[in-house]
Amino acid sequence: MAGRGAEKHPHGADRLCEAGDRVYSRAVRRGRVSRTDAETVPCLLELALLHPDPDDMDWLVPTSPQEVMTRLLRGVYDEVSASQRRVGSAVSAFEWYAGLGRQLHAPASAEGSAIRVLDGLSRIQAAMDEATEACTTEVLTVQPGGIRREAELTEGLHRALALRGRGVRMRDLYTHVARHGQGLLNYLELMGDTVEARTLDEVIDRLILFDRTVAFIPANTERTMALELRHPALVEYFVTVFERLWRLAIPLTAPLPDTGIEGISHREQSIAALLAEGHQDAVIAERLGISVRTCRAHIARLSETLGAASRTQLGVRIAQVGLDGRTRGLSATALTAPDPGSPSVR
Repeated sequence: MAGRGAEKHPHGADRLCEAGDRVYSRAVRRGRVSRTDAETVPCLLELALLHPDPDDMDWLVPTSPQEVMTRLLRGVYDEVSASQRRVGSAVSAFEWYAGLGRQLHAPASAEGSAIRVLDGLSRIQAAMDEATEACTTEVLTVQPGGIRREAELTEGLHRALALRGRGVRMRDLYTHVARHGQGLLNYLELMGDTVEARTLDEVIDRLILFDRTVAFIPANTERTMALELRHPALVEYFVTVFERLWRLAIPLTAPLPDTGIEGISHREQSIAALLAEGHQDAVIAERLGISVRTCRAHIARLSETLGAASRTQLGVRIAQVGLDGRTRGLSATALTAPDPGSPSVR
């Protein structure tokens, strides 16, 4: 009852509704008012302007106007004090932000400009264009995923052509799957000897390095945000990572090495190694740049080639023939060796 009344009378003790003012005034004049008369204004009970008469619970007596006034003044004082504290906090915050603002005028090597968050594709594109215009020597890129779509290749083509026109050399790392994309082959043919490309089973997330002074990496999974990094230590770290991957990678013009096991392709060898590590199909597909459906088709062929009737048995077979990356020296004749876990073994 009181809760419903309070919702109908949204006010404080400093400004009563018309009905509340009328009942409270009558209670002050008469010393009390019946509970029935006060039913239409439960706000007076909510605000403690009326309270039950201890001698007769059917009646309500008013709180003295002096007590109400003291309560109101105390509330106003508390509000003013809180406002003063907020003003003080705001002044302190302003001084702190002002100090940060002064740092914006520090040299370009200062930490404030060493890491910049680029929010939105337009800002990312603008920063990339700026870095392209300033680049004079070398661009290193890591391009994860599988077959590069035409739209992705076309998106940065104007930068690549501008770099080629200035004699800038480019080295690109892709996954092995990218070899099967005609769009990439067309792009490399267009760029000529300006671009050198190599591939790996899997690579790190997207990375672009200009002149070993500025790097760009994704800042979220949707790639609608990016980080522009100019801190020398961070940039040098990414250069080191790139160079080590580059040494392990296979030139795009060279064929992939043979697995040494009849019926098993290089891609299936990579899948087998990841299966041995315990990864799920979706993770393997993402790391190798293929679809989950394609990944499962390769796993099925692996199982058939290795004579495995279950996922557990496949893991045993992978280890036996050395596809797990630890025992590659085993002979391919292990394919025909009995599986200790097979029901056929007595």
